[in-house]
Amino acid sequence: MNTRAKPVSRPVRKLWILVVAMLAVLAGGFWWHGRAGSFVEYAMLDPKDIPTMVAIAPDGSAWFTIDFSNAIGRVRDGRVERLAKPTPNLEPVGLAVAADGSAWFTDAPAAQISRMTPSGEITSVALETRVAKLGQIAVAKDGAVGFTESSAHSITRLKDGKLDRVPIPFVIGAPLGIAVAGDGTVWATLQGANQIMRISPDGGTELFDIPTRRSSPSDIAVDASGAVWFLQFRGNKLGRLMQGKFEEFPLGEQNVGPTGLAVAPDGSVWFGLLREGSLGRFRDGRITRYKLPRERARPYSVAVDNAGNIWYTDISGYVGRLAP
Repeated sequence: MNTRAKPVSRPVRKLWILVVAMLAVLAGGFWWHGRAGSFVEYAMLDPKDIPTMVAIAPDGSAWFTIDFSNAIGRVRDGRVERLAKPTPNLEPVGLAVAADGSAWFTDAPAAQISRMTPSGEITSVALETRVAKLGQIAVAKDGAVGFTESSAHSITRLKDGKLDRVPIPFVIGAPLGIAVAGDGTVWATLQGANQIMRISPDGGTELFDIPTRRSSPSDIAVDASGAVWFLQFRGNKLGRLMQGKFEEFPLGEQNVGPTGLAVAPDGSVWFGLLREGSLGRFRDGRITRYKLPRERARPYSVAVDNAGNIWYTDISGYVGRLAP
């Protein structure tokens, strides 16, 4: 007796694919699987929304900012949520989640830094400046919030409601990216100066010149070993600073628009390739590319959850997740 399963006819197979796709849509996401891994993507509730930065909460929820809107977004339990805020967003590139699950975000049009609780309640701290141009934001283990303040040419720390600024000379250049190491050391990128800045827990500062000239350093992250990773947007490279020494890894001959940076639990480094519509992974000295499901995809920011899933925003209107 032949026990081999009979092949499914094409009409039946198409029907099953349609059923699976409909179930995915009803669940709030779209699912793709291929050799590059498994993707799940969530479309914006408002087709005009542009998701920008993404950050992961301890419960696995993915918070994201939405440009040109009056809302902060969140993907929780497979559903997209849109949480209203009283002020409009403009270039909202600062977003970080604290240990209590609340989201901190820059609010440049209102010249303030704001915090949104998981239930949607908002509190804000005014920057005491008439105009604010703000970069990225990070939350330290002690709860202090650090952010880059281009308009004030400073790296600013907010703790217990008090603002503490570390000034940067105008001749050096404005800061953009920021990351806080486990020991409290703050690292930042100075785009115009083509430098990496270090601020020790006691307030001491140190500057490091990036080997590639005019590389335009942007996003920055620190891994468990203390190595500092950063992207060179114009230099088209991934960089690493460890024990005062630089190492650079080219991303190809054509500029791929590297943007967004995160370190996974296994030590691999992830980033977006805006002009390729792909995610990049650096591990064991090699760069691997993962093509996003849609041809017009434009990944802008990445983050990693505790399970190793790679989350990303796609400015064409999606938030996605790549399974480990």
